[in-house]
Amino acid sequence: MFRDRTDAGARLAWELSRYKDRKDALVLAIPRGGMPVGGEIARELGLALNAILIAKLEHPDEPGVVIGAVSLTSVDVDSATTGEGGVSEEYVAAAVEKARAVLRGRYWDYHRAVRFTPVAGRIVILTDDEAASELSLIAAVRRLRREGAAKIVAAVPVASREAYEALRRAADEVVCLRVVESSTDVCGLYRDFSSVTEDEALAALRRTSRASMPFSSGSSVR
Repeated sequence: MFRDRTDAGARLAWELSRYKDRKDALVLAIPRGGMPVGGEIARELGLALNAILIAKLEHPDEPGVVIGAVSLTSVDVDSATTGEGGVSEEYVAAAVEKARAVLRGRYWDYHRAVRFTPVAGRIVILTDDEAASELSLIAAVRRLRREGAAKIVAAVPVASREAYEALRRAADEVVCLRVVESSTDVCGLYRDFSSVTEDEALAALRRTSRASMPFSSGSSVR
């Protein structure tokens, strides 16, 4: 069991020690919950920390059930939930626009916090605080592929069996400390899994960036 997200990040960093001080590697975390995890990984390994902005789309009748993920440039929706699954295309379109409005605001917040380095040709350690569903991380992996990342390492403290297997197929490497059979068991691996606020996520990014090399401008966050 993990004490909290910082503890989980420290344990992941130990498993990722082969990437310590690599000049061609960086950490990308999904806000908000992924930032404390990514901050600890980046701090322990001496790597730059950036954010990759991905929002989850939830089922209209079952809050907490993820049906897709969206960035400012792409949408990934579980096809099993649309049509016969009871989720209309109109709902998805409206949910995408609402999520993107939030992401646009976050983009400027994170862009002001730290400048971002391009991922092309780099080893990217992609992290979040959990992978109950694979959709957010898979959407991020696909983004990084399009942007030319040389290697994508998906690193999460805990994942459901389904998410873990999906990540193994999508990423070049997966580092996961615990695999559980059901997505409902994921959060139970933390003693403290309280919500991370936007201010806390941005603070984790700023703390790590102050200890890292200056970033060049680029498009890792969008």
